[in-house]
Amino acid sequence: MALTPGFDLFQLPEEHEELRSVIRDLAEKQIAPYAADVDENERFPQEALDALNASGFNAIHVPEEFGGQGADSVAACIVIEEVARVCGSSSLIPAVNKLGTMGLILAGSDELKAKVLADLNEGAMASYALTERGAGSDAGAMKTRAVRDGDDWVINGSKCFITNGGKSTWYTVMAVTDAEKGANGISAFMVHKDDPGFRVGGLEHKMGIKGSPTAELYFEDCRVPGDRIIGEEGTGFKTALATLDHTRPTIGAQALGIAQGAYDQAVKYVQEREQFGKQISAFQNTQFMLADMRIKLESARLMVYTAAANAERGQAAGGSKLGLMAAASKCYASDIAMQVTDDAIQLLGGYGYTREFPVERMLRDAKITQIYEGTNQVCRMVIGRQVLNEGKIR
Repeated sequence: MALTPGFDLFQLPEEHEELRSVIRDLAEKQIAPYAADVDENERFPQEALDALNASGFNAIHVPEEFGGQGADSVAACIVIEEVARVCGSSSLIPAVNKLGTMGLILAGSDELKAKVLADLNEGAMASYALTERGAGSDAGAMKTRAVRDGDDWVINGSKCFITNGGKSTWYTVMAVTDAEKGANGISAFMVHKDDPGFRVGGLEHKMGIKGSPTAELYFEDCRVPGDRIIGEEGTGFKTALATLDHTRPTIGAQALGIAQGAYDQAVKYVQEREQFGKQISAFQNTQFMLADMRIKLESARLMVYTAAANAERGQAAGGSKLGLMAAASKCYASDIAMQVTDDAIQLLGGYGYTREFPVERMLRDAKITQIYEGTNQVCRMVIGRQVLNEGKIR
């Protein structure tokens, strides 16, 4: 599915709306029924993975030349948004598959792409390993090292907060190959779960997205073949930044989907709940809250789709429009996700605070979208620097 020329932000092409209909039906029938249990028992949403794999929605971003569907960035956001609408944890399957392979797609050799992406086409997952205990927002402070040993690279160090860690087959790993060069001394590698010296540590117990495992990774003389480096040595940090320019809109899409799910629950509830002899939807304060929620949702959706369209049209990585809109869409959508889910709970009253309804889960799931793939404070720094450097937004 390719982005239609003359793409109109106010009217999605027919094929995108058809995609939304198909993925929404799948999500409601095959993912939503398990969402509460996934959260309650902090278990991986295997049902979602099976459904997404069977339908080809686990990694629709894989290019056609490597056996994938070649879906455009807007289509990928629609898939993530619709899955997140019913289950935030499950939406991280397609979202992180893109995150875990975007650097490879942007900068890797064709041979490495063919090897890794073939596994994703068969239902495997990929993760992205950048963050360390002492290197979160300051990625340049990473301590993980990779040194040459003959034709191989040997990696030592650790990563933390790795989404779907332990479930993925492939990991894009950033490591320092020349400490004297700072950010220009970081390289990117594809590590396989069976590589000697690689192991997965303990899982985090989290506030939300409890069905998506968040793990530590350890590299103890982990030996990786030389052809598994992504791009040239020393280009890893550039690849990491370019990856985020392309994937921050997917987090915006996840946040948007979670917010939409909470909004849908609230609209349904206020038309069923009666107080003072009438539906609470008849009260002006209820209508005003719903109106504000809808305004925020539609605004966020336009920002997310615009950012995704920019990425699809090949805006230069780090360029003003792509980098700014990627950060802005993620930042704004995640902020409104917190606001909309909170308002949904308020509209449901005491019921919203219980697990009888999914809105309390949706609020907990929404929070992480303000944190990962660049905290919203970091995203605002990205936006502010570009505005000041260029003296203009567009």
